[in-house]
Amino acid sequence: MSANTPYATVRQADGADLRVVSDVLTEAFMNDALVRWLFPEPGERRHLQPRFYHPLLAHPTGEAYLVGDRDGAAVWLTLAAGQAPHEEPSDAPDAGAVFGEGGARLRALGQALAVRHPDREPHLYLPCMGVAGARQGAGLGSALLRHRLTRADADGLAAYLEASSPRSRALYQRHGFEDLGEPVRVADSPLLWPMWRRPRP
Repeated sequence: MSANTPYATVRQADGADLRVVSDVLTEAFMNDALVRWLFPEPGERRHLQPRFYHPLLAHPTGEAYLVGDRDGAAVWLTLAAGQAPHEEPSDAPDAGAVFGEGGARLRALGQALAVRHPDREPHLYLPCMGVAGARQGAGLGSALLRHRLTRADADGLAAYLEASSPRSRALYQRHGFEDLGEPVRVADSPLLWPMWRRPRP
């Protein structure tokens, strides 16, 4: 499925595109404050980010989208009431084994966010959306949001995310998201803002 916007074409990624989605997100978040906190060393950051995106892209209810010519990407999960977004199998490797020193920070952040994730009703969850640095500010993030939220509204489905910067928080507010309680911080991490959006009629 694809949609033309005033800015670019948004299309749903297929299996052959998943590496592209991971590459786009890795590049988009290389200088993000939260990702720098999780993985301070740049070479490690580029190497470990795809390991974070892989289970999201493999999620059974996951949908990935691309905008433009590798300019931006988003991953959405459709969650049932009571369903946790990150359900790891019992034989999953320890985060420290996968992410090295960043594993402890990632685990602590995940635990703090899990407590805040609403689970009383079915909803969309946006764990990550990023636009390449040179293309930021061109409306591509809005295009990605509009594309999936239009269908969510038609389906009567709420949406949830955690904004990782004041700039992204402002973008999400423009698309109908509202703060869901106080922001989250783990140790000396940047703030994250849990945000919730009711479907629009």
